[in-house]
Amino acid sequence: MISRRIVPIVLATAFTLAIHTPVCAQAWPAKPVRYVVPFPPAGATDAIARILATEFSKLWGQSVVVDNRAGATGALGLEAVAKAAPDGYTILMGTATTHAVSPAVTVNLPYDTLRDFAPATLVATFPNMLVVHPSVPARTVTELIAYLKANPGKLTFASSGTGGSVHLAGELFKIMTGTEMLHVPYKGSGPALNDLLAGHVNLEFDNMVTVFPHVQAGRLRALGVAGLERSPSAPDVPAIAETVPGFEANSWVGTFAPAHTPVEILRRISIDFAHIAQGDEFRQRLLALGAIAAPTTPEAFGEFVRKDNERWRQVVKAAHIKVD
Repeated sequence: MISRRIVPIVLATAFTLAIHTPVCAQAWPAKPVRYVVPFPPAGATDAIARILATEFSKLWGQSVVVDNRAGATGALGLEAVAKAAPDGYTILMGTATTHAVSPAVTVNLPYDTLRDFAPATLVATFPNMLVVHPSVPARTVTELIAYLKANPGKLTFASSGTGGSVHLAGELFKIMTGTEMLHVPYKGSGPALNDLLAGHVNLEFDNMVTVFPHVQAGRLRALGVAGLERSPSAPDVPAIAETVPGFEANSWVGTFAPAHTPVEILRRISIDFAHIAQGDEFRQRLLALGAIAAPTTPEAFGEFVRKDNERWRQVVKAAHIKVD
């Protein structure tokens, strides 16, 4: 996760880069830009892309049109962008699922997420939260680990499907704590949450916006957030990393372009997003969606994606996960 503490450094870097931005980037865009979202309308990724498209349109003086290309867990949209001209007029809202998790669990994708896309900037992170049914005899991560070690395989953890980011979060927790739980996959996050609320499964890692209202209502118990730091939306809930150093299983969204897009354009997108991210209204709109603005340089985002990709590949290999 990109720490909030380095955002001022990123913004200062963006200002320096802006002074030296070449003329070709300053002239771009000269026509409307297509912002591909590889998921259906109405989801969080789509909502953030639409907010950002409006802000980019104001800065660029050109329309930024969101194009939903849903299907195959994002693969259809990514394939369209990978084949687009690398001129800056087609950009992509990629996610942890499309660029880190899917490549780790899916064979024969029609693109290479590291080779065929040029990173521009991380946009936002989504804190995931570890929640348990109130019947689970653990009120902290430490107590949960102790219970799991004393009762290996007794507790079940739900996910929205085998090989998804929520499933891998549970597998990563097992690996890093040396514990055993039984994975119960569902066809979507809704059925998984319903069974957790009913007590048919014991725990789950899921988006904080989805599960935290149930925590506040007393229907679930929050043990920790899955980032390296506490969430500003739930400051009293500790980060799992406070107990399990280095544990991180947050989701994220970021802006990419086709490979070989001029670096000056990538820097322009990064600089302009860093400017947008300073706005209180923009940050508050993201927080309402459970997201935290996290601007980066193209280079920092590229390294972030590479490390996230490798981390989930290691988890998939260690957990022997297979997706039909």
